[in-house]
Amino acid sequence: MKALIVFSHPNPGSFNAHILAKVRQTLADRGAETRLIDLYDEDFNPVMSREEREGYHTHSENELPVAEHLADLRWCDTLIFIYPTWWFGLPAMLKGWLDRVFVPHATFTMPTADTPMGGQLHHIKTIAVITTCGARWWQSKVIGEPGRKTLLRGIRFLVHPRCKTRYSALYKIDSSTPRDRERYVVKVTKMVGRL
Repeated sequence: MKALIVFSHPNPGSFNAHILAKVRQTLADRGAETRLIDLYDEDFNPVMSREEREGYHTHSENELPVAEHLADLRWCDTLIFIYPTWWFGLPAMLKGWLDRVFVPHATFTMPTADTPMGGQLHHIKTIAVITTCGARWWQSKVIGEPGRKTLLRGIRFLVHPRCKTRYSALYKIDSSTPRDRERYVVKVTKMVGRL
């Protein structure tokens, strides 16, 4: 397994960072190769510039600003996202990463009048999402979990046709107890161990 972890949380002392450490250890114990993109640690700029947008459709040119991240995407067969759900969706940092890195020609082919969008990441066979939510389970479901849909449905079009997806969320994180959080870590490490 070659797992790329995309981590998005500004606080290195957060519960999300604790989850990241446990996930990395679980993958190492299983003999998986891993790479980490820690968006805040590397001070990733989530804002697409005017120049990037103007060159967005230009093959190869659109890859230059995010070449290292595209190299990581091309390397992996498993993609793991770890982030907090804020306002029922992805943090701006993670959404900006998707906007800037998932560019045409490198990750997908542009649709035409006769053909739908096509994926270019068929080597990715597993996508896993691990998140924490302030809202309750039912509130998240009523809103529709846009972050979950973006990652597990949107990106799903770009990867292997039989890609497996996994999703795990700890709801009511703000009122969770240490026992709740520890049980969640156990649940997540078991999920990752089975990837």
